[in-house]
Amino acid sequence: MEKKGVYFHNVSELVHKPYQSGLHLQRFPQHVRNGLSEKGRTKAIQSNGCELRFVTESKHVRVTVGSNDSNGRVVVCRGDFFHSQHFLQAGTVTTLHLEEPERFTEVSSKRLNQSGFSSNVWRLHFDRFGAVFYDVDAFGCEVRAPRPEEVPKLTMLAYGSSISQSAGSTHHFNGYLQQTGRRLGVDVLNLALSGSCYCEDVVADHLAEREDWDFLFLELGVNMRAVVSPEEFKRRVSYMLDRVIKNHPDKPVFVTTIYPNRATYFLDTGHLLYVQETVFNEVLLRYCESNKHPQLHLLDGASVMRDLTSLTSDLIHPSDYGHTLMSEHLAKLLRPMIEPLRTSSHSTEVSPIL
Repeated sequence: MEKKGVYFHNVSELVHKPYQSGLHLQRFPQHVRNGLSEKGRTKAIQSNGCELRFVTESKHVRVTVGSNDSNGRVVVCRGDFFHSQHFLQAGTVTTLHLEEPERFTEVSSKRLNQSGFSSNVWRLHFDRFGAVFYDVDAFGCEVRAPRPEEVPKLTMLAYGSSISQSAGSTHHFNGYLQQTGRRLGVDVLNLALSGSCYCEDVVADHLAEREDWDFLFLELGVNMRAVVSPEEFKRRVSYMLDRVIKNHPDKPVFVTTIYPNRATYFLDTGHLLYVQETVFNEVLLRYCESNKHPQLHLLDGASVMRDLTSLTSDLIHPSDYGHTLMSEHLAKLLRPMIEPLRTSSHSTEVSPIL
């Protein structure tokens, strides 16, 4: 989505609320948000994974943003290079003064641009709060959205729980899916919902109807262990995968079993979470085995999250260290099946980060 020369990445709607200024960044369209669970609606309005992207020749630029609901942080990058970090106070409009990195001119552009993003692209990453955009001031210079050759050619669409929403990391920018995208040299559209990844039909329809992705990554099950029966879990997962595969038969779809957590190692093997986790993983396995779709790939969550000590003390969410390890493992699993996409109609000359 583009407005005022700015590209709004991972944003489905820009909402102007009555009696409030600014544009609220929404990851999901309103009809999808309204179709979620009560908790899901509160998580869907969080702007993590949303970015402001633009290019300008001005050496100085001022970006005015805010947070609608809670204090939060913005990580600013030029391309994939960390530039600065800024703190926003809830309800306060904040203007960030950004200066062009003066040392970029001393290095060849080939080295600066090897990740997939041009080093000319300003990127503002929002954390888990309701971000609001007001203005970009380049002091009279043009502000434009990045061109196709200035961003990665391949895009991963992702849906999952708080783990995929980067919970446990110090900032969404450090989440395992964001890091996986960087390692593979692909863009990421992150629609994870903390504590409310319930695979509602409205979400399944939304994923299936989107055309802006090259491969799909689904982390399913952990939030539903104490919420739905195995039969309902099977119905929801089957509906979601059936819809996506029918609409995108040639696009890779990756599904992971539940990442190991405290319930995986419960001493009480009769505990509901332990039992449901085992059954839900079996449901995913049986679906993939029975469908045998060439583009459907089941990943073992234990091959991604291998070390329980990489979790925080809540024994469910990875720490920054854990997110990094998970991204290393996930990127290795995905790379063999993603690389062929680079030589298809989506070919790119960019080499992924190894």
